[in-house]
Amino acid sequence: MLEHLNKSSEISICGVLSQPDRRSGRGRELKANPVKEWATQKGFEVRSPARPDQAEIDWIKERAADILLVMAYGHILSDDFLNSTPLGCYNLHGSLLPAYRGASPIETALASGDKKTGVTLMRMVRKMDAGPIIGHKSVEITEEDTGTTLRCKLGEVCVPLIDQHIEALIEGSAEETFQSETKVTYCRKLTKGDSILDFSLDARLLECRVRAFNAWPGSVFFYEGIALRVGKCRAVPDQGLAPGELTFENELFIGTGRGTLQVLELQKPGGKMLAVSDFLRGYTLKNGSQLDFPNSIPLVSKKFQ
Repeated sequence: MLEHLNKSSEISICGVLSQPDRRSGRGRELKANPVKEWATQKGFEVRSPARPDQAEIDWIKERAADILLVMAYGHILSDDFLNSTPLGCYNLHGSLLPAYRGASPIETALASGDKKTGVTLMRMVRKMDAGPIIGHKSVEITEEDTGTTLRCKLGEVCVPLIDQHIEALIEGSAEETFQSETKVTYCRKLTKGDSILDFSLDARLLECRVRAFNAWPGSVFFYEGIALRVGKCRAVPDQGLAPGELTFENELFIGTGRGTLQVLELQKPGGKMLAVSDFLRGYTLKNGSQLDFPNSIPLVSKKFQ
């Protein structure tokens, strides 16, 4: 998106506000995020505070910015910040609002088994993703999509969405549609605990969750106290197994609340992700074992939590 905006003849980027450097990798070294890396390489002035305050508002005004464009920044911004430019502040949100306001709209749409999602361009107000809508672009969620691929697809449709409305935003003539409060849903921030598979759920939803959480937090079940990570899997017709009951010969099946989950890839701690047939050559699972699992916390609610 930044690369596209930088090539536009209608606008010019006068500064970039990004998240601060984070520690990552085995060495836990401080590393800039891709946005900051791009902006630095292009020679733009970059600010990356832990939380934007008056200093950033002053900086924006000094840059004589006309409009602010936000995407996945992760903060509820103050009224003073939102009003720091003449034309206001706009956000690209990774869902078809008013559905999935909040922190994890991309993964939640996929994990919930939705067939469609999209990106919404909205004017920002001081309430979680509640501003009036300027426009949106939809994308189909396929059976092969993961959280990673879906994020890429949504990133791609941001470009035509901005192109469609940028002239009206600059002119201050963009039409706004208020969100229907009766249709609002919220998605929460994901946690490491969301990686543990709840086999009381529908097998179809478990397959969707595994694909949604492929990058983070992953999907695991515990066998004799060891967390085994699930790679690929698929929902199959009911094999007559109780939720969490495990059976295999050349194929591995686990019972769920509805239907059966066939696990196609597994990884043990410190190992590589392997096809189940290869995994079981070096790791013994007892046929008929009953897996313990917690009840999962709902990903979606009608109220902001």
